[in-house]
Amino acid sequence: MKDDNFYMLAKTMFGLEEVLAEELRKLGAQNISPMNRAVSFKGDKGFMYKANLNLRTALRILKPIKHFQAHDEKELYQKLCEIDWPKIFDLDSTFSTHATTHSEVFTHSKYASLVMKDAIVDTFRRKFKKRPNVDPETPEISINLHIAKHTCTVSLDSSGDSLHKRGYKSRTVIAPMNEVLAAGLILLSDWNKISNFHDPMCGSGTLLIEAALIAYNVPPNIFRKRFGFEGWKDFDKKLWEK
Repeated sequence: MKDDNFYMLAKTMFGLEEVLAEELRKLGAQNISPMNRAVSFKGDKGFMYKANLNLRTALRILKPIKHFQAHDEKELYQKLCEIDWPKIFDLDSTFSTHATTHSEVFTHSKYASLVMKDAIVDTFRRKFKKRPNVDPETPEISINLHIAKHTCTVSLDSSGDSLHKRGYKSRTVIAPMNEVLAAGLILLSDWNKISNFHDPMCGSGTLLIEAALIAYNVPPNIFRKRFGFEGWKDFDKKLWEK
């Protein structure tokens, strides 16, 4: 029997790892493992869609596609060129790259991101004599590179925009509370979802809105217009609608 499950990484804020892990347990994830500012777990494509829609304390859901070792810039570029990028997305798709680095060799995350962008562009150019366009604002494909010492992980970002951008606010105030933080604080408070909920912050009402979504069991990201996975080659519209 074919196993369609794969590992994913849900990013979160420091201190909310266990809250997110509990959310994933209730949602039906497998092999849950809390990490630093993240939780790794296993699920299938449908679960990835469900996680993006339903998780209140996740900032983004990453799908790792490649792990490798790189000891310098040249090796990083070569290993990135070995990935079959045209199999992952089309020439006419827009893309963006992001990197996080915890390494004495790769000290600048923006430079590491630029190396990955060059590798992707060069791979397409060698095959098609053309290159896809970069769109830093609303890319169809968002690619993440994480470097810890010499270990590199390349992931597809299934969320696109950070999941704290719920889509329910038309306007905001100066320095509003992050929606993921608000949801995390409420879930940590053991509020029973029945008694009165008081918000003393007098801001844009983020705590109140998140509390209402929790009380009525409304998926936090039901108001979002788009998720990253909707631009993927294997996007299953019927499964997503279901």
